[in-house]
Amino acid sequence: MSLVAEPGLVADSEQTDDQTRRRGYPTYVLIKVLGSAGSLLFMLLVNFFLFRVLPGDPVRTLGRGHLNTPAQVAAFKKAYGLDQPLGVQFLTFLKQTAHGDLGLSLQFRRPVSELIWQAMGPTLLLVGSAAILSTLIGVYLGIRGAWNRGGVFDRISTGTSLTLYAMPEWWLGLILIAGLGVGFWFVPGIFPTGGLHSPDVNPNSLHGILDTTWHLTLPVVTLTLAYLADFSLIMRSSLLDELGEDYLQTARAKGLRDVQVRNRHAVRNALLPTTTVIALNIGFVVSGAITVETVFSIPGLGLLSTNAIGFPDFPVLQGTFLVASAGVIAANLAANLVYGLLDPRVRT
Repeated sequence: MSLVAEPGLVADSEQTDDQTRRRGYPTYVLIKVLGSAGSLLFMLLVNFFLFRVLPGDPVRTLGRGHLNTPAQVAAFKKAYGLDQPLGVQFLTFLKQTAHGDLGLSLQFRRPVSELIWQAMGPTLLLVGSAAILSTLIGVYLGIRGAWNRGGVFDRISTGTSLTLYAMPEWWLGLILIAGLGVGFWFVPGIFPTGGLHSPDVNPNSLHGILDTTWHLTLPVVTLTLAYLADFSLIMRSSLLDELGEDYLQTARAKGLRDVQVRNRHAVRNALLPTTTVIALNIGFVVSGAITVETVFSIPGLGLLSTNAIGFPDFPVLQGTFLVASAGVIAANLAANLVYGLLDPRVRT
């Protein structure tokens, strides 16, 4: 029997083997959850040892030169657990982290978990709004550009996306502040140049909500333009890969209109890699846009991290690093679970 004489049998056999190797969705979910738990544990290891292998005496660094007597040094070590062996310190760190205790800020003398919780809201509001807008606009630009490849819209949208992609976020933010916040020539400034809301406005009132929205306009526009290219270029590339597939010709042969072929068949398959990118970018919502929050003085996680670096406030840095890493791992896990639902072939 020749393989050339019976290609259908070979294809069926390979398909059967592939289906046999394919895991069920519960098993797939369990494997991905265990993998994410391993990544989280590795991140905790890095988070603990990273700030303990930095050069210099930790007591001198954390004490900022205020510990002059042996009694003060001993009391400081006992307060922060530095007099314990490293293994005991790590187990204590794991136990405290599991209970939400991230230590005490050296700069603010407040629990780090309170500071992070307080800064989480502005970051989610700022970067979450920008992520949603950039996703919707970027996917639309990618679809329309790929479907009319080489046209005027495709050239303009691709060129603009690449230009914005090459711009640093902080530089783009400064340009928007100079042009729309400060004003130029005879054009007055329109938007506030910084802050989350005006100091004389109650942020919980309707006027305060509108004032906060007005203050967030330039930062959200900055991040939207910065993230726009990611979704636009990936969606465009993914859809271009689908344009040469035979099933699109079959759909046209059935009499479907061009728009129906694009929306019902091509876009659905092209959305798979874009879904992964979207989920991974959600992780950066938690980490915050450090440079943009600093440029616009938004009191979020990014500005908190920047201030902690300048102090230096190692407990705050450790806490923000933990939250940002956990957010990326959670978003990556969500992307894998959604991908397993959309495309069963990834379960093999």
